Amino acid sequence: MATDLSITNLILGASLLVKFVMVVLIATSLWSWTVIFNKRAVVRKAQRDAAKFEDRFWSADDLTELYNRIAQRSHEPSGLERIFEAGIKEFARLRQQDGIEPGAVLEGAQRSMRVALNREIEDLEQSLPLLATVGSVSPYVGLFGTVWGIMNSFQALANVHQATLAMVAPGISEALIATAMGLFAAIPAVIAYNHYADDIDRLFSRYDIFLEEFSSILHRQAHA
Repeated sequence: MATDLSITNLILGASLLVKFVMVVLIATSLWSWTVIFNKRAVVRKAQRDAAKFEDRFWSADDLTELYNRIAQRSHEPSGLERIFEAGIKEFARLRQQDGIEPGAVLEGAQRSMRVALNREIEDLEQSLPLLATVGSVSPYVGLFGTVWGIMNSFQALANVHQATLAMVAPGISEALIATAMGLFAAIPAVIAYNHYADDIDRLFSRYDIFLEEFSSILHRQAHA
């Protein structure tokens, strides 16, 4: 009996629909773990890049020289670099035009930086809805497999005169594995979603604070 109720035998002995549910949940779990590891690398890189750029920005004597160094780099700017680049490019472009008030120059630079900030956050939030979906849907998919498996177990007893626990135990056990797989897929996805959503919120606050600080510098230059 112990061998009959092993996990492998229960999975192999499950009905076709329950097996399909298990395969879907395993594939979903692998997909969500891929997203989790990729998102971990993206968020950590964004945090490191933000710290490095803040050091370079506040230690720079000339912001134009800093912009030129960024523009000459081979890789595409991201994070604070992109916000800084968007702001200083628009600021310089508007200042070269005649008849534009300093306030309008500053507002234009701020709008450009705000657009760049929103694009950065949008890039960081990619795939997060997938984790939220896996976390909310997987338990119900597993529960569907469980209900179906238990229903089949009791239907098999329809023509039996004397039912015993030993007769329904394998069917119920294999059905409950579907629920366990649903939870196995859902719990890491929910934890990862909450963790990365919090990290991205912190990055948004960091970007927004930099935007306001840089706007203050541009404000002084616009009215100089």
